[in-house]
Amino acid sequence: MRVLAGDIGGTKTLLAVLEQRPDGRLDVLTRQRYESASHPGLAPIVRDFLGRAGVPDVARAGFGVAGPVVDRRSRVTNLPWQIDADALAAELGLRSVALVNDFAAVALGLQVIGADDLEVLQEGERDANGPIALIGAGTGLGEAVLVPTPTGPRFLASEGGHCDLAPRNELEIDLLRFLLGRHHRVSYERIVSGPGLVTAYQFVIAAGLEPELSDTRARMAAEDPGAVIGSRALAGDDPACVRAVDIFLDLYGAEAGNLALKVLPTGGLFVAGGIAGKLLPRLRDGRFLRAFRDKGRMSPLLHQMFVAVVKNTDVGLLGAGLTGLA
Repeated sequence: MRVLAGDIGGTKTLLAVLEQRPDGRLDVLTRQRYESASHPGLAPIVRDFLGRAGVPDVARAGFGVAGPVVDRRSRVTNLPWQIDADALAAELGLRSVALVNDFAAVALGLQVIGADDLEVLQEGERDANGPIALIGAGTGLGEAVLVPTPTGPRFLASEGGHCDLAPRNELEIDLLRFLLGRHHRVSYERIVSGPGLVTAYQFVIAAGLEPELSDTRARMAAEDPGAVIGSRALAGDDPACVRAVDIFLDLYGAEAGNLALKVLPTGGLFVAGGIAGKLLPRLRDGRFLRAFRDKGRMSPLLHQMFVAVVKNTDVGLLGAGLTGLA
């Protein structure tokens, strides 16, 4: 059976036609990336994609959307898009359209990826029947929970990335003050996201923690600033970029630990999102885990949990496809 799958984010929209194998795994037949902000909504993108794809027998669709889904409708958090599943099905002539939160789609996609799609940061102890927690920074900060049940997995969508930022030391208190100068309320997403990494860098410069290098400033004016910061931090050739990534990873790990304390994910905590893959060498170096485990009397509990990075960048598409086939 074939299904149209979409991973709908504030920066990019990924569309693919998937085909389900007899063993339940999904193969990508064709795919296309679109810049979300360059289009007025999802329907024109889907129409263009299906016109180009030339793949017959596609009557079902499933979309993971970066925003809350209520009554089969969603407003994309970082886009002026309103998506109505029933209206979209009627407009595009599809038999059915399913909408889920994008990180709920990623959580479901974990079912159909292999061990080689994961980078294990902490082996811990893993219960195959236990709940799974998922966190991932991209354009925003997504969080979700997957709970195995006798009738199949149940996902719990979340907007936990918008919870209030909780500074843990003097530096992070200064960072909070810096952010309060820009926003009336500060969430984790203000730092733990692509735009947040840029904000962390701006804080490092404004606070005088490290000097700004002229070549970094020039590159950021011509390229994606977050990508420049990440690449220079990995190269270790710009102290301000290294410091910004340190701050980013400290708060990323801290919020992952907060999520773990709330969910007690005995099935594992998984780190997804585009930034994790790009900063994988820094995620391996222990800084993220130190912040994850730094929970006082609860630290021993955090040491016991399985923690892994999801390296498969199609996991959200695969989960969206599963919802379309359900």
